[in-house]
Amino acid sequence: MRSLPISRRCLASGLAVLALATVSAGPARAEGEAIPPNVTAVPLGDAEHGGEVWFNECSGCHQIGPAAENAVGPNLTRIFGRRAATIEDFEYSDSLARQGRDGLIWDFDTLDAYITNPRTLVSGTRMGYPGLEDAEARADLLAFLRTFSDSPRDIPEAPATARRIFPDLPPEVLAIQGDPEYGEYLASECTTCHQRSGANEGIPSITNWPEEYFVLALHAYRSGLRPHPVMQMVTARLSDEEIAALAAYFATIQE
Repeated sequence: MRSLPISRRCLASGLAVLALATVSAGPARAEGEAIPPNVTAVPLGDAEHGGEVWFNECSGCHQIGPAAENAVGPNLTRIFGRRAATIEDFEYSDSLARQGRDGLIWDFDTLDAYITNPRTLVSGTRMGYPGLEDAEARADLLAFLRTFSDSPRDIPEAPATARRIFPDLPPEVLAIQGDPEYGEYLASECTTCHQRSGANEGIPSITNWPEEYFVLALHAYRSGLRPHPVMQMVTARLSDEEIAALAAYFATIQE
C-alpha cells in the first residue's frame, strides 16, 4: 500500500482573485461573452473562503488538485462538466452509477443540489454526508471546486488540501498485508452498524474504502485522534494485523 498525500497544505494565493467572478450552470464563458438566454448567471462566490469550507466539510473523504487520488470518495479535480460516476478505478454506488448512465452531468445546479442534501439528488448514494444548508457557503465551496476545473479560470498549480485526521504510522504498520478471509471473520462486529451493501442509513458506509484510508482511520480512533467513544472502544481491542485484515476485507467486499 502506498502512502496518501494527507498532510495539510496551504491554499494557492491566486484563489483570492476569484472572489467576485461569475459563472453559469453551463461551460465557462470568455470575459465579455453574452450569456445565452437559457442560462442563468449565478454568483461564483468567494473561492478563498470556499477552500476553508472544503477543508472542514470535504477533505476528510475527498482529494483535489493535480496530484489528487481517489480516497474514501472519488477525487474531485475537474468535477465541473464531468458525467457522474465516471472516475476510473472507483467503486460507485449503484444509484450514482445509474444516474451517470442516465446522463447526470456535474454543473453548478446539480452540484449545489447534491451538496445541499446528497440523497435528494441520488437517493441511494453511499456518501455519508448530511448536507450543507448554508447557501453562501455552498457558493463559496463551488467557487473553490471550479478553480480545479477545465475553464479559463483553471489554476492547475493549486495544491490539494486535506484535513489532519490521520495519525503518522510507521511504514512497517502500513506495509502489513491484511488477510481478507480473516477480515471477514472479524467483520461481524463492524456489520452490526455498518452495512456490507454499502448502504448509508445514518451510519457511514465503509465498503470499498481504499485499504490505507481504512487502516489510518481505525488507527486514528485507536489513538484517540478521532473522538468517537464506540469506535475508540472497538479499535482498542484490535491488533495492527486485525486492522489490516478488516481493511483488506472491506476494500474488496462485493455488494
